[in-house]
Amino acid sequence: MRLDHVGLTVADLPAMKAWYAAALGLTVEFEFELDHVDFTGAMLRSTASETGGCWRLELLHRPEGAPGLQAANPVEAALTHGFGHVALDVPDVDAAYAALIGADATDRMSPRPSPEPGVRMAYVADPEGNLIELLDRTTAGGYA
Repeated sequence: MRLDHVGLTVADLPAMKAWYAAALGLTVEFEFELDHVDFTGAMLRSTASETGGCWRLELLHRPEGAPGLQAANPVEAALTHGFGHVALDVPDVDAAYAALIGADATDRMSPRPSPEPGVRMAYVADPEGNLIELLDRTTAGGYA
Protein backbone atom coordinates (compact mmCIF):
# COMPACT_ATOMS: atom_id res chain seq x y z
CA MET A 1 0.00 0.00 0.00
CA ARG A 2 1.20 3.55 -0.67
CA LEU A 3 -0.22 7.02 -0.23
CA ASP A 4 -1.90 8.26 -3.43
CA HIS A 5 -2.63 11.92 -2.62
CA VAL A 6 -3.55 14.46 0.04
CA GLY A 7 -6.77 16.46 -0.30
CA LEU A 8 -6.79 20.08 0.83
CA THR A 9 -9.95 22.21 0.86
CA VAL A 10 -9.24 25.82 -0.12
CA ALA A 11 -11.18 29.08 -0.22
CA ASP A 12 -9.83 30.32 -3.58
CA LEU A 13 -9.24 27.40 -5.95
CA PRO A 14 -7.75 29.37 -8.90
CA ALA A 15 -5.35 31.30 -6.64
CA MET A 16 -4.24 28.24 -4.67
CA LYS A 17 -3.88 26.13 -7.81
CA ALA A 18 -1.58 28.81 -9.26
CA TRP A 19 0.35 29.17 -5.99
CA TYR A 20 1.02 25.44 -5.52
CA ALA A 21 1.95 25.04 -9.19
CA ALA A 22 4.45 27.90 -9.03
CA ALA A 23 5.78 27.44 -5.49
CA LEU A 24 6.18 23.64 -5.59
CA GLY A 25 6.58 23.05 -9.33
CA LEU A 26 3.36 21.03 -9.59
CA THR A 27 1.34 20.58 -12.78
CA VAL A 28 -2.42 20.28 -13.07
CA GLU A 29 -3.20 16.65 -13.85
CA PHE A 30 -6.97 17.19 -14.17
CA GLU A 31 -9.80 19.43 -12.95
CA PHE A 32 -13.38 18.53 -12.14
CA GLU A 33 -16.80 19.98 -11.28
CA LEU A 34 -19.79 18.43 -9.54
CA ASP A 35 -22.46 20.95 -10.51
CA HIS A 36 -25.26 19.32 -8.49
CA VAL A 37 -23.41 20.14 -5.24
CA ASP A 38 -21.36 23.21 -6.36
CA PHE A 39 -18.05 21.41 -5.81
CA THR A 40 -14.88 21.93 -7.86
CA GLY A 41 -11.37 20.61 -7.63
CA ALA A 42 -8.02 20.11 -9.26
CA MET A 43 -5.46 17.32 -8.94
CA LEU A 44 -1.88 18.58 -9.03
CA ARG A 45 1.09 16.29 -9.60
CA SER A 46 4.80 16.56 -8.92
CA THR A 47 7.45 15.50 -11.39
CA ALA A 48 9.14 12.18 -10.75
CA SER A 49 11.92 12.36 -8.17
CA GLU A 50 15.34 10.78 -8.41
CA THR A 51 13.78 7.61 -6.97
CA GLY A 52 11.14 7.63 -9.71
CA GLY A 53 8.18 8.47 -7.47
CA CYS A 54 5.84 11.41 -7.60
CA TRP A 55 3.15 12.75 -5.31
CA ARG A 56 -0.21 14.44 -5.81
CA LEU A 57 -2.15 17.18 -4.08
CA GLU A 58 -5.91 17.49 -4.62
CA LEU A 59 -7.29 20.99 -4.09
CA LEU A 60 -11.02 21.08 -3.33
CA HIS A 61 -13.47 23.99 -3.17
CA ARG A 62 -17.09 24.62 -2.18
CA PRO A 63 -18.30 28.25 -2.03
CA GLU A 64 -20.06 27.74 1.30
CA GLY A 65 -16.93 26.30 2.95
CA ALA A 66 -15.66 27.75 6.21
CA PRO A 67 -12.10 28.23 7.47
CA GLY A 68 -10.68 25.44 9.56
CA LEU A 69 -7.51 25.16 11.58
CA GLN A 70 -5.24 28.20 11.24
CA ALA A 71 -2.37 27.15 13.50
CA ALA A 72 0.54 29.49 14.15
CA ASN A 73 2.94 26.55 14.36
CA PRO A 74 2.98 22.72 14.39
CA VAL A 75 2.73 22.50 18.18
CA GLU A 76 -0.48 24.56 18.12
CA ALA A 77 -1.80 22.47 15.20
CA ALA A 78 -1.51 19.34 17.37
CA LEU A 79 -4.18 20.77 19.71
CA THR A 80 -6.82 20.03 17.04
CA HIS A 81 -7.59 16.45 16.05
CA GLY A 82 -7.48 15.66 12.33
CA PHE A 83 -5.40 17.07 9.50
CA GLY A 84 -2.55 19.28 10.68
CA HIS A 85 -0.04 19.66 7.83
CA VAL A 86 1.41 18.31 4.59
CA ALA A 87 5.03 17.14 4.81
CA LEU A 88 7.45 17.19 1.86
CA ASP A 89 10.86 15.49 1.74
CA VAL A 90 13.26 17.96 0.12
CA PRO A 91 17.00 17.70 -0.62
CA ASP A 92 17.81 21.03 1.11
CA VAL A 93 15.47 22.41 3.80
CA ASP A 94 17.11 25.84 3.85
CA ALA A 95 16.82 26.31 0.08
CA ALA A 96 13.22 25.00 -0.06
CA TYR A 97 12.24 27.19 2.91
CA ALA A 98 13.81 30.29 1.30
CA ALA A 99 12.13 29.55 -2.04
CA LEU A 100 8.69 29.18 -0.44
CA ILE A 101 9.12 32.33 1.66
CA GLY A 102 10.07 34.06 -1.61
CA ALA A 103 6.83 32.71 -3.12
CA ASP A 104 4.75 34.41 -0.38
CA ALA A 105 4.57 31.51 2.06
CA THR A 106 4.65 32.61 5.71
CA ASP A 107 7.29 31.49 8.20
CA ARG A 108 5.95 29.17 10.89
CA MET A 109 9.22 27.51 12.02
CA SER A 110 12.64 28.35 10.57
CA PRO A 111 14.99 25.53 9.51
CA ARG A 112 16.39 23.53 12.43
CA PRO A 113 17.16 19.99 13.59
CA SER A 114 14.09 17.76 13.77
CA PRO A 115 13.23 15.60 16.79
CA GLU A 116 13.95 12.70 14.40
CA PRO A 117 17.71 12.03 14.60
CA GLY A 118 19.71 13.25 11.61
CA VAL A 119 16.79 15.10 9.98
CA ARG A 120 16.41 18.86 9.39
CA MET A 121 12.98 20.46 9.27
CA ALA A 122 11.09 23.73 8.77
CA TYR A 123 7.44 24.82 8.49
CA VAL A 124 5.78 27.43 6.32
CA ALA A 125 2.12 28.29 5.71
CA ASP A 126 0.59 28.65 2.25
CA PRO A 127 -1.31 31.89 1.45
CA GLU A 128 -4.46 30.48 3.11
CA GLY A 129 -2.61 29.44 6.30
CA ASN A 130 -2.25 25.68 5.67
CA LEU A 131 0.95 24.27 7.19
CA ILE A 132 3.64 22.70 4.99
CA GLU A 133 6.47 20.82 6.68
CA LEU A 134 9.80 20.55 4.88
CA LEU A 135 12.07 17.62 5.80
CA ASP A 136 15.60 16.74 4.67
CA ARG A 137 16.42 13.11 5.39
CA THR A 138 19.72 13.21 3.44
CA THR A 139 21.98 12.91 6.49
CA ALA A 140 19.63 10.41 8.11
CA GLY A 141 19.96 8.07 5.11
CA GLY A 142 16.43 8.53 3.74
CA TYR A 143 13.84 5.79 3.93
CA ALA A 144 14.74 2.12 4.17
